[in-house]
Amino acid sequence: MSSGGLELPPGDGGHEGGPTDVPPGAVTVARPVETGSQIGPELDWGTDAWSEVRTRAQRAGRAYIWLNLVEQRLRAVVAAVLRPIYEPVHGEDDWVVAAAGPAGQEWVQRAVAVREVSRRKGYLLDPADDNVLSFLTLPQLRELMVQHWPCFEPYFDDRRDVELALDELEVTRNVVSRNRALSETVLAQAERASARLLEILGSGAGVPSADRLPIDAVEDLVGDRYADVISVHPDRVRLQRQIPAEDLFGGARRLDAIGIGLNLLVQNFSGRRLVRLAESGCRVRLLFLNPASSAVKRRERELGLKKGELSRSVEMNILHMRRVRSRLRDPDAFEIHVFDETPRFTAYLVDGEGAGGMGSIAVVQSYLRRARGMEAPVLVLRGGRRPVVKAGHDLDADHGLFATYREEFESVWADSRPVS
Repeated sequence: MSSGGLELPPGDGGHEGGPTDVPPGAVTVARPVETGSQIGPELDWGTDAWSEVRTRAQRAGRAYIWLNLVEQRLRAVVAAVLRPIYEPVHGEDDWVVAAAGPAGQEWVQRAVAVREVSRRKGYLLDPADDNVLSFLTLPQLRELMVQHWPCFEPYFDDRRDVELALDELEVTRNVVSRNRALSETVLAQAERASARLLEILGSGAGVPSADRLPIDAVEDLVGDRYADVISVHPDRVRLQRQIPAEDLFGGARRLDAIGIGLNLLVQNFSGRRLVRLAESGCRVRLLFLNPASSAVKRRERELGLKKGELSRSVEMNILHMRRVRSRLRDPDAFEIHVFDETPRFTAYLVDGEGAGGMGSIAVVQSYLRRARGMEAPVLVLRGGRRPVVKAGHDLDADHGLFATYREEFESVWADSRPVS
């Protein structure tokens, strides 16, 4: 090489014939560490790290859907109010620029530039998005509303409510757009703000709610992948942490339950509350396994219980429900039956608004051979789902597990015997 050229670094000085001195001005290159097929510990992600990033991704995805709904709705509102004012004068392409005015010149010109780049690179997959308005961000849409509030005032009661909701969402938008950690508190705040804003903006009867177990934005979009299953819990303890008995039964207009002892209802919802519930118009049908049946004895053997232990427990629950029924003005609205078949599942089918705004839901558990009811996995099902559309066919609105367990309950009820 010439004197001004780049000199290669020396090899390992320990090798025979290798140079031992590095010439002045030579560029040294670090040799790779021999790590085999394993990644170094400083780059590794363990189970806890993967669990954390999945949690972050789930929260961010949920927040993104809410933000997307709000932005689409706000864009539609801005277009409906401002377009008839500016488009007749400035034309289809320039009305947004004119509406932004001198104060918004910078960000609206940026949106125009981004649209042009998207056009050239073929990013515009939907012709409906080929307009400047589709490239405005949530803060910019808000700015258009604020600048032209007299135009929006006839449609909305309080400008402050709109701005406060948008302020709350801005925190979430910044976190999601920069892929930072989103806490449960901030996510819950964003969901409430989104639901409130969508309601203020008048998006109709299908506005998602942000209560305990609503048909929320995520479920509404992807829930059909799972029939009408909206949550799964490893056991009943974890279920009750999320859905206390008061939330499950408190607003019921109709309650049907089938199982061995119905402990979720009998032991977690007081007799006084059941009386008030029935007196308020709720119709109750309870199906217990006959405590004198051979099926109870088999279940005792499966669980390793003492002889008669389970049957006495079921008897006590039935007696408690009979006392509740005896206190009602209309005992016929509170029916208690027993069945003698092999118990296959326990289910609580609740129709009504519910204390948490849950609507019609069902809580279902299968009986496992060696697990008590508290230890068995729990499915929570949504009743009254909207019609499911797949492969161009409209499926029945009752398509799902809720209707399956409802039908099973009715079948067993028809063969059961009333308790006097």
